[in-house]
Amino acid sequence: MKTIFKSLLLLFIFVVTINCTAKVATSKPRVLVFSKTAGYHHKSIGPGMVAIAKLGAENNFDVDTTTDASKFTTDNLKQYAAVIFLSTTGDVLNDTQQDAFKQYIEAGHGFVGVHAATDTEYDWPWYGNLVGAYFKSHPAQQEATFNVVDRKFIATKHLPAVWKRFDELYNFKWLAPDLHVLITIDEKTYKGGENGDNHPMSWYHDYDGGRAFYTELGHTDESYQDPLYLKHLLGGIKYAMGKAK
Repeated sequence: MKTIFKSLLLLFIFVVTINCTAKVATSKPRVLVFSKTAGYHHKSIGPGMVAIAKLGAENNFDVDTTTDASKFTTDNLKQYAAVIFLSTTGDVLNDTQQDAFKQYIEAGHGFVGVHAATDTEYDWPWYGNLVGAYFKSHPAQQEATFNVVDRKFIATKHLPAVWKRFDELYNFKWLAPDLHVLITIDEKTYKGGENGDNHPMSWYHDYDGGRAFYTELGHTDESYQDPLYLKHLLGGIKYAMGKAK
């Protein structure tokens, strides 16, 4: 009887171990798309959420979307490999939620800021340094020429060195130091630029234990049907998740 019991016990342990291993092997990373607005609400948020969900389905990561800032708790955030601020505007997190998000980044997780993410949390300097800039103004939407200054990074290696596209083009009133700039805009190719010859439009950097990627592009609905832009955004998400350096 003892031999049979031991055999059954070993079989049980083996089955449980296999099941646990299978769950670990099949679990996918998850990202949270946050799009709360306390100011201007971009119509492209809807198409953006759909596009990111599709990117997740095609690239083996799960996507949750929310406008509910109460999701920013320590316990809830820890399930996500990255958090994406999709055209958020204004003051979107209270002090407790800010603390939870700060701890999340400090724990080594990732952040992606899209377009109006720089028009967010002006009174929270930690966030300003995370996203890398604060919005000042923009001229009328128009076509401009973008210079891809780093074509080795995962979010830009597919792009042409000179990239012409139509979008809403931000001027920044403040830019963080030590950003690794990926894309700049040539102010001579459009009207209304105010940052001069060094006008960054996309960048990444390590910050406070985590990773942060930002792209100014993505105001228009059409952006979320543009293969070049979508691959640019996907590369930023992969970087933030820690999938690529």
